[in-house]
Amino acid sequence: MAVSNLSPALCASASSRSHSKAKPGYGKRSVPDQHLPHEGDFALLPERERHIAGYVDALPEGAAMDIKSLARSQPLYGQMAVGSALRALGVAGHLRHVRCLSGEGGQVRWVTRTFWSRIARDNEWWEAFLAAEERGSAPQEVAAPLPPWVPTDHAASEASASVPAQPPATTVPQQRTAEPEPQPEPEATVDRPSPAFLALARLGRTDSRLALSAADCAALEQAAAEWFARGVDADYLTHALTAGLPASVDSPFGFVRRRLHDKIPPRLPATAPAVPGTPVRRLIVECTECAVPGRPEAFRDGLCRPCRQLDPA
Repeated sequence: MAVSNLSPALCASASSRSHSKAKPGYGKRSVPDQHLPHEGDFALLPERERHIAGYVDALPEGAAMDIKSLARSQPLYGQMAVGSALRALGVAGHLRHVRCLSGEGGQVRWVTRTFWSRIARDNEWWEAFLAAEERGSAPQEVAAPLPPWVPTDHAASEASASVPAQPPATTVPQQRTAEPEPQPEPEATVDRPSPAFLALARLGRTDSRLALSAADCAALEQAAAEWFARGVDADYLTHALTAGLPASVDSPFGFVRRRLHDKIPPRLPATAPAVPGTPVRRLIVECTECAVPGRPEAFRDGLCRPCRQLDPA
């Protein structure tokens, strides 16, 4: 049972436990302009939220912020309690879950990050910060230098002026060669499961409430493949499907099918030029409760409108 007053020694022992690091581009990101940590930072929060906040605050940059990792690496609270605490910390103004577009050109992907603030911030501050973060993540168009073997226009003109004109070379007719013998076609290989099928098949190992049969995975494969076609990877898909699960799932197939439809990320233009006045959005906020994505201004206290309506407060 958790104690009522968490001493600095307890917070230190909790934060010193082995905590997994997120993949590059994912995980915890601390916001700027914060004061140094001290014992009374989260004194106004309830006991559970105070403990989780102190633990998260002590984690390094890039630490994994998913519910399972946080529950596994601190000793007092399980996954459901950690999920509820993160939701409360989002409402209190200490964190925001976002999805950022990482990479440039055709090599782009969506990554999930959690921005953390030791100071409780209001909605207006978070909107301004996320807008600035999105502007700062926009790639800069830089002209690639010419390879060293390609001369510049000036050097090419000087070279052409200094080298005398050569007489046209005599062309030698090519000798006729024998027709290559037809090669036997390789034997058909065994069909391998697609990345979408494998991601669905592994859902049950990530969370047993979403265990799917082979037939279920085949039926949902096309819907999951559409996510991959929009630039996400298997980790992103798994996180979106398993975040904020209810205590029990009666129909894993129906639940996953609904989430694949409702939470599909936006399609990003790859080669088509952007329409003037409508820049590509590189950052979207994720609801702290149900993980549905959307524009920052559509969220209040880190929650989407349906989750705010369900909030008894």
